[in-house]
Amino acid sequence: MTVERLLPNLLLILMLAFATSAGAQDKPSDYRLGPGDGIRITVFQNADLTLETRVSESGTITYPLIGTVKIGGLTLSAAEQVIAGALKGGGYIQQPQVTVNLLAFRGTQVSVLGYVAKPGRYPLETSQLRLSDMLATAGGILPEGADFVIVTGIRDGQPFRKEVDIAGMFLDGKRLQDDILVLGGDAIYVQRQPKFYIYGEVKSAAGFFRIERNMTIRQALALSGGPTSKASERNLSIYRRNASGTIERITPDLNSPVQPDDVLFVRESLF
Repeated sequence: MTVERLLPNLLLILMLAFATSAGAQDKPSDYRLGPGDGIRITVFQNADLTLETRVSESGTITYPLIGTVKIGGLTLSAAEQVIAGALKGGGYIQQPQVTVNLLAFRGTQVSVLGYVAKPGRYPLETSQLRLSDMLATAGGILPEGADFVIVTGIRDGQPFRKEVDIAGMFLDGKRLQDDILVLGGDAIYVQRQPKFYIYGEVKSAAGFFRIERNMTIRQALALSGGPTSKASERNLSIYRRNASGTIERITPDLNSPVQPDDVLFVRESLF
């Protein structure tokens, strides 16, 4: 056979090899399926088993012959193995060759909300992104933002919620495990840092102030300059909401912690 006759066949082989390698690169090997992901499942030489579907909130799909299959949290390859194993185990196909392709990456975004510089939805480009990475991507926590953030999502098919002390995570090296891996579909919410209020006989302007970590009532009083010459620390009262939601007036221990939305009032001395 001449080179001229072989050339078209060689070109065809090269084109097929390129297409195969390109398809393999487009298939993210470390991506884990999550709720909302659209997928197409095909079984070699079994066209009637081709299915386009979405992963449910519980991480499952319903597939012909085998029923409900849990694939949430699995890589594409692992999902293929689970489906193939179920088909083989049920006696439907002796050696099933299953392929799972992603159609819609709805589970590849993470929402970052609240007091961050750039709130929005951000793509999850790898399965190894941690909470601190996503906060950095969103521009970091604003000065008005709290040290604690709330992460919600789905883990193992169940609703997931975790409150993480970001500052404490870095201040205490033993708590770095709280820098959890985020998954597609997660939402990260940074709430406003709690505040307290103060008015009455204080040296500086009355108003509201941010509650810093481990702040005591004595430190809170110092932020306003302390009592004027017409008052003293003994003239301090706090208006605080109790467990039943009622506002009550208390005489505080100055070394006790300030609580969110405390209202400090320094009254004038009578004598």
